[in-house]
Amino acid sequence: MPSDKSQPSFVLVRPQMGENIGAAARAMWNFGLDRMRIVAPRDGWPNPKAVAMSSGAGRLLDEAQLFDDLAGALCDSTYVFATTARQRGLTKPVYSPERAMQIAAEKVATGENVAVLFGPERAGLENEDIAKANAIISVPVNPEYASLNLGQCVLLTAYEWMRQTGDVVHEATDLGKGDWATGIEVEKLVEHYEDRLEEAGFFYPPEKAESMKTNLRNLWSRMRMTRADVQMLHGVMRQMVRWKDKG
Repeated sequence: MPSDKSQPSFVLVRPQMGENIGAAARAMWNFGLDRMRIVAPRDGWPNPKAVAMSSGAGRLLDEAQLFDDLAGALCDSTYVFATTARQRGLTKPVYSPERAMQIAAEKVATGENVAVLFGPERAGLENEDIAKANAIISVPVNPEYASLNLGQCVLLTAYEWMRQTGDVVHEATDLGKGDWATGIEVEKLVEHYEDRLEEAGFFYPPEKAESMKTNLRNLWSRMRMTRADVQMLHGVMRQMVRWKDKG
């Protein structure tokens, strides 16, 4: 059974290739969506090529709802988006995928049944299909090549759904088993290098010594280091001094 999580239905209208249906299922499941509806697939249903392409998302295909026409697939929908990369000349709100999924999330949260239409691979949705929608999702693509694969379009829209409803981490650093170096640990490292470089005559001429030290400290501050980094750099300097002394 589909999950209990509130979500839109993705409706594949007259899809032509089983492989693309499977790719769409895989894309949906990547982002936690599992309510697929299929309208009049060209090669019939079920389709073994769709299963082969779904790569572990076969459950979505097993549970997909099959309809003879689009009206049947939308019988319980209260708000419908139609995806297209081409201008259609129809008077409807046109949204980016990001904004469309923001609106979808808001409507789903209030209990509405939202559907998103995806057209067949050859030419996309017909105007007759789009006329049944409340709004259009216009994918910003290269105008000289406004052709999106069905699976790609589903993936893009599903990703935007996840961005609006999931906990998306926009940046992270994996520290492994380490910890960030503290201010005092970095300061001791700076002092270690300054002392050894001073002994080696690095800060020359004397009138530029302070600015050179400032630049060096600025370099350290731009390199956010772990405790392991600090320990390694201490070791590097100690080994260089030992090597010099042996020479």
